[in-house]
Amino acid sequence: MFGKPFVRTLISRSAENRTDRRRFLKAAGAAGLGVVGATYLGVQATSSASATGEAAAAAGAPSDAAVLNFALNLEYLEAEFYSFAVHGRGLPDDLTGGVGTQGGVAGGKKVMFHDKALHQFAKEIAGDEVAHVKFLRGALGEAAVSRPAIDLKDSFTAAAKAAGLISEYQQFDPFANEKNFLLAAFLFEDVGVTAYKGAAPLITNKTFLDAAAGILAAEAYHAATIRTSLFDRDLGDAAAKISNARDALDGPGDDDQGILLGNQANIVPTDNNGVCFGRGADRVLNVVYLNPGPVKKGGFFPKGVNGDIVASGGA
Repeated sequence: MFGKPFVRTLISRSAENRTDRRRFLKAAGAAGLGVVGATYLGVQATSSASATGEAAAAAGAPSDAAVLNFALNLEYLEAEFYSFAVHGRGLPDDLTGGVGTQGGVAGGKKVMFHDKALHQFAKEIAGDEVAHVKFLRGALGEAAVSRPAIDLKDSFTAAAKAAGLISEYQQFDPFANEKNFLLAAFLFEDVGVTAYKGAAPLITNKTFLDAAAGILAAEAYHAATIRTSLFDRDLGDAAAKISNARDALDGPGDDDQGILLGNQANIVPTDNNGVCFGRGADRVLNVVYLNPGPVKKGGFFPKGVNGDIVASGGA
């Protein structure tokens, strides 16, 4: 999630490293991250994390906990969106507090699903996103950031206008029907996948990297499900407009891809080597702030995100 231009702008690191790594290792061991012996892992990994963390600090890179907190902001957004769509309600209060200013959620309501398969897909994804919030909060412990203010209403209209899906005087309700829900989900899912992909090179601790890789895999499954559902409904043109809008927001380059290449399905957006691209945190924020400039709030996060990583990049 973190490109070199953004890393250079960091002027300080939180005091999260050693204490929060210990918390993370404890939570990770309890959650069963494929390790044998949480106590042994905690001792070994904490020692390694201290060394790599100090090296990262000297290089001016964000701490692993700062990276995970940035991811937590994105998980709050996805969890709220899917929870409202499936259940008609957002996250419970005990999953929203923490470090930084806690915000409310504007908009959101239950989608009237008619397609039983899509309803099941949405319900499964909603469960995963809430689980991601719980996992990251448990791993970060007292260092976990609170849910920032989230806009699930006006932000979607702004995004739809920017993409050319609606006219200047229309409104876009992502919860109005299945088509709108899928287009809104498409906007989020691809950003989430590229965000975790971009984060990998900057995570210094192997246990943290293992957890992030696991969440990335889940997000990739989600994205493929949404992309396939859009393809089945012949929504390739609308998806292409959203893809183009993301490309216009996140700086130079044309890496983002819709669900069609020519007249063929493009469910997995890869390069010629079959590899998916990643976005730095600054570019991720350009998309979710709905602003191509260097800003610290806007769009889906009207008051910005919580944590150390808050600024978008700008062209």
